[in-house]
Amino acid sequence: MAGNPFTFFIFDLFIIAAILITAYTCNFYYLAFLSSRRKEIYTTASFDEPSVTIQLPIYNEKYVAARLVDAVCAMDYPKDKLKIMILDDSDDDTVELLEDLVNHHKKNGYDIVHVRRGNRTGYKAGALKHAMKFTTTEFVAIFDADFIPPPWYLKKAIPYFANKNIGLLQCRWGHLNENYSALTQAQALSLDFHFLIEQKAKSNSHLFMNFNGTAGIWRKECIDDAGGWHTATLVEDLDLSYRAQMKGWKCVFLPNIVVKAELPVQMNGAKRQQFRWAKGSIQCAVKLLADILVKRKIAVEAKLQAFVQLTRHIVFPLMLIQFLTLPILLASDINLYVVSFLPVITIVAYLAMGPGAYLLVIRNIWKNNWKAKAKTLPYLLVYSIGMSVNNTVAVFDAVLGKKNEFLRTPKYGIINNTDDWRDKAYNLPFSRTTLLELFFAVYGVFGVFVAIFTSNPVFAPIMGLHAVGFFYIAYTSLSHSRFKRSKSEISHVQTKEEKMAKVFYKLALGGILGLIIFAGFMAWTGYENDVYPIDLARGHLDRVMITSDPNSMATDLNEIKELLPKEGNPVWVFGTPSTDFGLIQQDLDSMIIRAEEIAAVPTDSSSFHTGMDAVSDRAFALQQNLEDVTPYMYVNFINVVLSAVWIAAILGIFAVLNRRKRQLQTTDATDGI
Repeated sequence: MAGNPFTFFIFDLFIIAAILITAYTCNFYYLAFLSSRRKEIYTTASFDEPSVTIQLPIYNEKYVAARLVDAVCAMDYPKDKLKIMILDDSDDDTVELLEDLVNHHKKNGYDIVHVRRGNRTGYKAGALKHAMKFTTTEFVAIFDADFIPPPWYLKKAIPYFANKNIGLLQCRWGHLNENYSALTQAQALSLDFHFLIEQKAKSNSHLFMNFNGTAGIWRKECIDDAGGWHTATLVEDLDLSYRAQMKGWKCVFLPNIVVKAELPVQMNGAKRQQFRWAKGSIQCAVKLLADILVKRKIAVEAKLQAFVQLTRHIVFPLMLIQFLTLPILLASDINLYVVSFLPVITIVAYLAMGPGAYLLVIRNIWKNNWKAKAKTLPYLLVYSIGMSVNNTVAVFDAVLGKKNEFLRTPKYGIINNTDDWRDKAYNLPFSRTTLLELFFAVYGVFGVFVAIFTSNPVFAPIMGLHAVGFFYIAYTSLSHSRFKRSKSEISHVQTKEEKMAKVFYKLALGGILGLIIFAGFMAWTGYENDVYPIDLARGHLDRVMITSDPNSMATDLNEIKELLPKEGNPVWVFGTPSTDFGLIQQDLDSMIIRAEEIAAVPTDSSSFHTGMDAVSDRAFALQQNLEDVTPYMYVNFINVVLSAVWIAAILGIFAVLNRRKRQLQTTDATDGI
């Protein structure tokens, strides 16, 4: 394999990423095998209903809070054995709404309390930790605001605690609004994979299973024994469930008890949720993995699976590494098809993550109804790929120990396809991550051109799928952003400022789209004018090395001279003679003269063969030089300047949009005084 040290380094990164991605992907299929093969029956017992506290952690949930509280109070369970604690850290009109609800249900005989801490210390984990000080019941059920537990929930789930070793029952999440959009369909399928494969496989074996934060019931003794709720990570549910299992408690998943919930309908909300899960998992890995790995009572397989689960989000930065390095390797003429087990792993990784294997899993889970779910698979692939930038930032935040506020995922009470959320409160603006997503999208388009022009069309769909994913996430993040004040919060005729903000926002989106199109056009023309001629020249050099006709050799060498620049060195920092086009042109002139001299020599003479070998050897050396040149053609001075201007323009638009957002927020605050 030819190339310089930089190319070898990039190739090593590419292969290492491929190996690790393949390992994590194969583990998913291993869990799919376990979920379908290993069966464990958990016994139930008909005993007197134990006392249960239902804890409802809520923060600014005015669209769904009443729905949840009413559903909990509608449960078919003895009132004298049921206590309801609303853990309300809200700072908007959710507080008054819940106060009225609590008073209403108290009059109907429910033991329901409205717990207000006065601060958000520890966020959700802090609220649950605070509530445990006043919890005296044997069991604790937890529901987030966007869930609607069925009336029979407790009576059907509690009997599974007949086994005294069970500390947690996790029930499956259903989806109230799965068919609302492509976004909700992708999220629903992803969650179904998690519950029906990962959770089921681990529950039916000795592997560690995690609590999903809601739709579950804890044995209070288990919470206390595990050390209670901790506030150090963004995923207090994962943290507590792992600490409980390290103490010997069993966590069980009940796939037949389904609690429906509202999926995020705004892209920026879905990204926030994914960010929290990704960062929190890595935080738990840092916090817990060392203790898990050294604990003797934990089986080796359980340790391995714990490591995989807690670190699995590193797949996202690995995906970006492969995405960034692939065009560089293709442009450097690296052979990714050689018969060697390492490069072949690259192809295996994409096949393993491709639709074929997932379709088999879908068919195994949903049996006769698998086709409906299979139609959602393209949405999930695009969504997962596009979300890799957001989740990569989360991983680095966790690794670097950056502190983040627990930011909840907004809910809007969306159930039917006709429901609208855009004029409701809690809408989130796009973040700076969107800029990165736009960069990766344009880079993906550029990568498609590289794959095509380097005669590697098999990689074009891979780069294209990534580009579509990044464009989808970025575009939806922008289109789902709202900078005008919410009609649900401020009821008056739009001011001139608001109308101007709306127009300005649309113009800004058009400007960003125009910059993306311009960048794509520049990438196309830049490749066609700078890189593609060098690729053609390398092809002509291949012919020079294998031809036995000196006239044909001279013709190819003259064409190469026309394709290559007459002078200059693309390595504009620490350039070398081997990459100087002026010297390369001189070598070509000498080779042409030599070829013409050989043409006048008898073909059966030693001079002919010696001369042909000399020209062929020089052609090989020039081909090596052009391979060294190619990567630097992408980062020539003009391309660097244009890229800087392009990035600065988008940053400028982002800055102006952010300024307009702050101005409107200031106006809202002033109007509210």
